[in-house]
Amino acid sequence: MTENSETQTRRVIIIGSGPAGYTAAIYAGRAELSPLVIAGSGADPKIGIPGGQLMLTTDVENYPGFPEGVTGPDMMELFRKQAERFGAEILYADATSVDLSQRPFRVETAKESYTADAVIVATGAAAKWIGLESETKLQNRGVSACATCDGALYRGKEIAVVGGGDTAMEEALFLTRFATKVTVIHRRDELRASKIMQERAFKNEKVEFLWDSEVAEVLGEDEVTGLRIKNRKTGEESELAVGALFVAIGHRPNTDLFQGTLDTDEQGYIVASGGTRTSVEGVFACGDVMDKVYRQAVTAAGTGCAAAIDSERWLAEQESDTQTTEAVSEASA
Repeated sequence: MTENSETQTRRVIIIGSGPAGYTAAIYAGRAELSPLVIAGSGADPKIGIPGGQLMLTTDVENYPGFPEGVTGPDMMELFRKQAERFGAEILYADATSVDLSQRPFRVETAKESYTADAVIVATGAAAKWIGLESETKLQNRGVSACATCDGALYRGKEIAVVGGGDTAMEEALFLTRFATKVTVIHRRDELRASKIMQERAFKNEKVEFLWDSEVAEVLGEDEVTGLRIKNRKTGEESELAVGALFVAIGHRPNTDLFQGTLDTDEQGYIVASGGTRTSVEGVFACGDVMDKVYRQAVTAAGTGCAAAIDSERWLAEQESDTQTTEAVSEASA
């Protein structure tokens, strides 16, 4: 925060954007709470990017209301415009510190300082990637981290999945609906997935396994055409012809700002009870930062709606309690 910056007060501050943050802003705006959305700058992926993970998605074909499909960035632009229509202010900056120890809460960016009566956390989660330059180059052109989102785009092709946990098995089994074959590439010689998920994968005739292996390079210029595979025990390399690669090695919730302040589970996801309420009264969470099960745009939007409604009702309760206390004090005077 700059020394000359003055603290600005808001009824509700929403940290993060994407389907959850923007939907929360739409509902909070319609409730005349004049929300401020600290949408992120994109400079620090640990606290999300403006628009969330959909900004990295080319085609969204499973969101209701878009029968012809829509690109992720176009969808987020529509969400943003709708939020602004109802009075939300969008700030493209990163929240650098958050003080939730007392009310009003304090949220700071590099240049500004704000206080808020209620805070909605919508910082999302980020997929873990292998870390290859070729992987980054071909993201959304055959490389994906969400089978539910993108699997149908590769119908009739051979597909590879990287990972060995439950998520990887779920992705592989889901992709068998579209692929002619799914090859699971795993660094070890046994899976980490639960027994029931392993059994389902082993029984599926479309699923094959490459053990003790890792992806050394994603092949292709404008789209994925194959993979260069390295055997971790022998060092031998080979090529695998596939039309798509799905990376399923987990997600990391963007909760660094809230460590030690809000209760999180063992994986770092914010724990919400009674809907979207966090361990701090007056702070609410929505979207992928608290949802490690579904991770879909439509479910994120749903929890964004819930968080805004929860915050509106909580604020109304605080006002009612204050008015009651004041009335009692006046009567006693």
